[in-house]
Amino acid sequence: MDVLIIGLLLGGTYALMAMGLQLQYGVARIMNLASGETLVCGAFAAVWFFTAFKLSPLLALIGIVPLAFVANWAIYRYMMLPLVRRAKSQGQLEVDSILATFGLSFMAIGILLAMFGGEFLAYSYLAEPFRIFGQPYALNRIVAFLCSAVLCAALYWWLHHTRAGLTLRAVSVNPSAAGLVSINVARTSALAFALGGAVSASGGALLSMFLTFDASLGVIFTLKALVIVIMGGVGDIRGAIVASFILGLTETAVATYIDPGLTLAAAYILFIVILLVRPEGLFGRRPS
Repeated sequence: MDVLIIGLLLGGTYALMAMGLQLQYGVARIMNLASGETLVCGAFAAVWFFTAFKLSPLLALIGIVPLAFVANWAIYRYMMLPLVRRAKSQGQLEVDSILATFGLSFMAIGILLAMFGGEFLAYSYLAEPFRIFGQPYALNRIVAFLCSAVLCAALYWWLHHTRAGLTLRAVSVNPSAAGLVSINVARTSALAFALGGAVSASGGALLSMFLTFDASLGVIFTLKALVIVIMGGVGDIRGAIVASFILGLTETAVATYIDPGLTLAAAYILFIVILLVRPEGLFGRRPS
């Protein structure tokens, strides 16, 4: 029961991280290898707000989310959009975006090291037990899960019940056809990329409530986000949520029954198995 509950709490928080990359890759067609660094920036910002101003990481989201949105919009507008315009195919765009964001991730790491140093950063917030079925669990994990669930539900509702969300889904399905019905594909892609960055940063802020971070951890979270997106199916928010729970449960089971140091290896093995068995993902469609 402990493994199940802790795995669900962790997976629910992972969902925000994955939905951020899902928006950037599924809609904007940018394979963002700096997604993990965006998450780490959100975590570091939460640490800074808490230590400098004694501000709750939940309240810090009010500042973190818009800052991340603006920063990612600028990245797309001035760095990614020229690559999109010159790409002659989706394959070329993916290669160019991988190379560009790979370099961007190193820039982000350098900036974080210059600002915060190389030590691990953490803080104590709601670090007290809360009983579920008679067993104590960390309250910060539970609060992070609940906040993640609310944000995921709000994003899902927005995507499926608003005109702007319909526009994003149309571009995700077929950018060329979306352009034929007067949808500004470039503007919509910029919105998706910026929104994805804001979602990833908020996930980092919530994870910082119970995890320890340093500047180099971004690549690990990028790998986990990729595993979740590919497992769930590119462009499918439902798949990202389900896959997040699967990864959270897998990591918790491996850490509990085998060795905590093998959780990343388990995620990587899961990634390889998905690519071999069902590369289109749990909710993806097989190519006809």
